[in-house]
Amino acid sequence: MSTLTESMRLVWLVPLLPLLAAAAIGMRMLFCRQHGDRHEPLTAGLASGAALGALLLLLLFDLAALLNGVPETLRSGEWLAIGLTQVGLSFALDAYSLPMATLVALIAWIALRFSATYLHRERAFPRFFLGMCLFLAGMLLIVLAGNAVLAFVGWELAGISSWLLIAYAWERPVASANALFVFVANRVGDAAFLLGIGLAVWSVGSVEWAALSGDGTLSVVSARLLAAGFVLAAVVKSAQLPFTPWIARALEGPTPSSAVFYGSLMVHAGVFLLCRLQGLLLQVPDMMLLLVVVGLTTALYGGLCALVQSDVKSALIFSTVTQVGLMFLLCGFGLFWLAACYSGLHAAWRAYQFLLAPSYMHLVRRPARPVPNWLARQSWLYSAALQRFWIEALASSLLTRPTLALGRDVRALDAQVIDPLLGTPRADHEVAKNHATATDELIGGHGFAGRALFAFAAWLQRIENRLLLRGNDSMMKPLRRIGRYADAIELLLEQPRYLMLMVMATMVVIL
Repeated sequence: MSTLTESMRLVWLVPLLPLLAAAAIGMRMLFCRQHGDRHEPLTAGLASGAALGALLLLLLFDLAALLNGVPETLRSGEWLAIGLTQVGLSFALDAYSLPMATLVALIAWIALRFSATYLHRERAFPRFFLGMCLFLAGMLLIVLAGNAVLAFVGWELAGISSWLLIAYAWERPVASANALFVFVANRVGDAAFLLGIGLAVWSVGSVEWAALSGDGTLSVVSARLLAAGFVLAAVVKSAQLPFTPWIARALEGPTPSSAVFYGSLMVHAGVFLLCRLQGLLLQVPDMMLLLVVVGLTTALYGGLCALVQSDVKSALIFSTVTQVGLMFLLCGFGLFWLAACYSGLHAAWRAYQFLLAPSYMHLVRRPARPVPNWLARQSWLYSAALQRFWIEALASSLLTRPTLALGRDVRALDAQVIDPLLGTPRADHEVAKNHATATDELIGGHGFAGRALFAFAAWLQRIENRLLLRGNDSMMKPLRRIGRYADAIELLLEQPRYLMLMVMATMVVIL
């Protein structure tokens, strides 16, 4: 019995095995000149062997836990210091981590075995298995980590491998664009996770999961801020509203990676994080209410969108979003243990469905299920569900386009004002090209008032040309230069977004 308990100190081997397999596959990709059919069994064997080794170790730890119980945390030394806060190589072995880690290793091993045949003779065969090994190591770290910093390492490994596998067919512009979209969207959650770590160091003085619940002396404001960072990270990672659009784009990767990442394992990482932080969340009732609202709205959104999808993988992914939303709802009600059991059962079932998805056309003999009558009669709701409630378009209008426009404006200011002030030569045709390609010009005038305004502007322009542009003496040159700078700044300030900004600033001053 004691031997079994002592073996649990080797828990660090569990995430290390897939990392070593990823390193071995990477070395073979670098130094092996040929990657034909005869090299595939070794690559697949390294990956699936690492997953099987991790699974067997975890089964051994499960047996030790059933016979002798488990220490909640095992420390294997110190590896980092954040100020006065020591960060150790600590691993949590409890009723949440051990079952979930075993499930992660089992699903990954099955998916890797499936992929060896599914991706046979693919050009990027070794790259796929490299990404899957990185993901398995990251996911096992998330589940087994005893502190937030070690979990963040796994969080990032899972994110990087996700980006690599969405862009598996990198030569396709859609795959590359979707991989970049998912990568950028998940950086919001990563920033929130880092914020949570920083607040934990500042308010608690520790990053250990067990210490984040506090001893009851943590102020409400500190607990709320600390919980907010980790909750936002969980919301983004589990594709809850308003961050749901990224998960549909992630389906560009191969089916096995979609099954493991977004169907069964990584999408549940946010739920696991909430379960790990239940002691902290129970101290902040308003954050629990937020989880209820987010989970309920995401479940309704995913359910409606799933009803109108025309392909198997999209229908499955929106069904997954619905179920994960219900798990967030359970966490909001304080039923963390039920949410954890629900996530494990759902992960196993959804992995099976995704791996079976390529065979659905051969297995299903009846036509696709039509849209329910109650939804078909509500044309506005049906159209909204078909367009996925325009969330992605709204995000593009409110965030992406203004950011790109601001970048263009800064570039134009640099090229038209800063560079001339510094004496950098610049061709006039570049100015004309920038004006011609501006995408959000001032709206044209209509009617008598509009024509009068443009006529007045043309009259002022003629005066400016006569006073500044036709002079030849040396006194007029500085004035013409100032006029060019004023024109450039005026062109920027005429953009509608800056006019609106001035109007809002005026209203703030008046109020």
